Parts: sequence; structure tokens; C-alpha cells
Amino acid sequence: MRTARLKRSTKETNVGVELNLDGTGTSEISTTIKFFDHMLATFAKHGFFDLVVKAEGDLSHHIIEDIGIVLGEAFKKALGTAESAERAAIVRFGSATVPMDESIARCAVDLGGISGVGRCYTVFKADFEKDLVEDISTENIPHFISTFATHASFTIHVWARGENEHHKIEAIFKALAIALDRATRLEERKKAKSR
Repeated sequence: MRTARLKRSTKETNVGVELNLDGTGTSEISTTIKFFDHMLATFAKHGFFDLVVKAEGDLSHHIIEDIGIVLGEAFKKALGTAESAERAAIVRFGSATVPMDESIARCAVDLGGISGVGRCYTVFKADFEKDLVEDISTENIPHFISTFATHASFTIHVWARGENEHHKIEAIFKALAIALDRATRLEERKKAKSR
């Protein structure tokens, strides 16, 4: 099974993540940040990842950043080592476009080649008109995605526009989830070749 269970404890945060790449989209999320809980649950649902995230800490920035670290490392671990046949057989690339009312988001990902090393690169193009959406600072959204990409060793491109910041951010998380679901799937033709 392509799963991972990781914990990270620092002076600032305590974060635990459980991930099943081949799940059904169930989630149990508790980060002390309600809007971020909603985004992570949405991410799990639309990516068909079973996901448990438990986090607490001193500041929301630290909590979000450390979840990005641990979730990225969980994806890397669940995908397997560079030498594993399953890692070599993933589709690798994925993209998705998600409209949400007046907003739209596009996401494209590269999970790295057979080496599984990846390129650790993020491009984020979405201008936010507000500094705060619900109980989260909008500057933490690109920071989370960049941190996640770095620790997963992924390349992630995000583009979004719209008038409603909540809709825009939710479309981003849905597009990222769908792109990752597509990229993490096992390609039977690659699987047969690696046998």
C-alpha cells in the first residue's frame, strides 16, 4: 500500500499526518485554523486521498508551513523510493482546471522521473485582493504550496483568477488535488515495462 505516517515536533508546532494515496477521499483534519481545515478536507476529497492531519502550534503561519513540510514528506514516502517499481510506474505528470462560480484555477504538477528526485519548483500566479480570508492570511496559501512542493520534491504550477477570494483558494486546492491524483496513479504500461 502507498501510505505514510509522519510526525514533526518543534518548539513552535506539533504536526501529525497519515496519508493513503489510494484512498476514497476520507479525511480527519484538525489544524486549529478552520478555513485551512476546510481546504485540506477538500484536497483529500477531490484527490481521493485518505488523509489525517492533526496540528497545533503557536502561530498560524508556523502551523501551515509545518503541515506543508510534513504533508510533502508524506507524499514522498508514500510514492516510494527512487528504486521502487511502483515509483517508476507512476504517471508522473498531472493537470487540472477547476471553475468555482466566478473563479477558476489551473494546476500542473511534475512528480519527478524514474529517479524520483523531482525538481522542487513552484510557480504561483494568483493575485489576492484581500489579506485575510476567513481565519487565514492569503500570503500563507502560496507559502504552503511552495513548502509542500519543496518537501515532496515536486514541481507545481498554479494559476488562478476570480473575484471571490474564498472561491479562488478553494478552486486552487481542488485543482491541485485532481492534478496530484492523476500524477500519482500507476500507469499499467510503465508497470509492465518495469517488471
